[in-house]
Amino acid sequence: MSDRFQPLTTDQLGRWIAGELDGKGSIFGLPRELFFTPRPDDAFRTSVCGQALETPFGVAAGPHSQMAQNIVTAWLCGARFIELKTVQTLDELEVSKPCIDMQDEGYNVEWSQELRVQQSFDEYLRAWILIHVLHRKLGFPGDRPGVVFNMSVGYDLAGIRQDNVQWFLRRMTDAGELLDRAVETVARFLPEARDVEVPARLSDTMTLSTMHGCPPGEIGQISRYLMEEWGFHTSVKLNPTLLGPERVRRIVNEDLGFRDVEVPDIAFEHDLKYPDALSLLGELREVARRCGIVFGVKLCNTLEVVNHRTVFAPDQKMMYMSGRPHHALAVNLAHRLRQDVGPELPMSFAGGADELNVADLLAAGMTTVTSCSDLLKPGGYTRLLGYVARTADAMNAVGAKNIEDLIRACARGHVPPGAPGRHTKPRRREPRPDRWCGAI
Repeated sequence: MSDRFQPLTTDQLGRWIAGELDGKGSIFGLPRELFFTPRPDDAFRTSVCGQALETPFGVAAGPHSQMAQNIVTAWLCGARFIELKTVQTLDELEVSKPCIDMQDEGYNVEWSQELRVQQSFDEYLRAWILIHVLHRKLGFPGDRPGVVFNMSVGYDLAGIRQDNVQWFLRRMTDAGELLDRAVETVARFLPEARDVEVPARLSDTMTLSTMHGCPPGEIGQISRYLMEEWGFHTSVKLNPTLLGPERVRRIVNEDLGFRDVEVPDIAFEHDLKYPDALSLLGELREVARRCGIVFGVKLCNTLEVVNHRTVFAPDQKMMYMSGRPHHALAVNLAHRLRQDVGPELPMSFAGGADELNVADLLAAGMTTVTSCSDLLKPGGYTRLLGYVARTADAMNAVGAKNIEDLIRACARGHVPPGAPGRHTKPRRREPRPDRWCGAI
């Protein structure tokens, strides 16, 4: 027994998928009846950085987006914006276990990838190939899947310039002979692989993830490097502490009732300040304009709080909050940035998203909506199917032919009866004995 990830080979994954699909009509235990089937006339189809997306939904970067089989399963359930787990040069880490506690809100003490950098690339390559092959085998419309793999690197410029991360970036932009060999392996079990054109470029979009307390100058240097030297469409992940201590604590402790959650002063002292963030965003938008690429923000990073859970090891003095209370912080930060920066700044949203609020988030102008905490609850990746269904219902109710129509309709105050998000103000719920809650 081991608490470490053990990657499967391309051979093992190909054999598993082909055998289960032919023998049981399922993949990784997910029955075909639950596969999301895209249609050319889906109103929620969109694009990001010039690339088509069959849905605006996906998985937020986390431990579940490290492994090929997880990425493929999420795609089968409707995820199309795949935030790959952040890689860094220090890739032999001891991750405290358990590292995630998901009950009502979520907490984690997990930082970077649990795989070596090359292993991470191998997982992403396998998932990329399998998604393209399954798109053909399952008879989905179009020559290729409308899916985007969004890279993430951290945590400082010196680390990103190290040989192993540089190798990763080169391979993600051109997998070369590694792609050819993996396709041939997959084709032994899924012959369709020989008839599918799998792009050698896995990604040209990047989310910068930095440590809490990273100076504005360092964030700016890394972002400029990624845009100017690599030509990546780049987003910077922002922290909820930008709202300031008074507002953050009022939302978490008073408005939502999470009175046992302590947000320490240090969380604000060592994080980017809001005026600095506005200045930085203005500078980076100008760099992107000169480079002819897209710059945006990711909302938002988890909130640093004092560890008061017995789940985690005693030496973990801090933990990082996600889920429902995180949603309120992320929405408030999005609103403030919209007021001060304007509607032109692309925003990718990951903060307590679920099927009850995704249509509202899209109507508010979020470019993509990704989830992590919600997918750790009962139903797992199949919960994404609710995102699609709720959004389709909301769009039908206001006659929206596309997401832009949805935004305009909601701006005019046309809110469909029972639209997602039109529920009572969330209050903290105590876990019930009959409700799954666990730590992994």
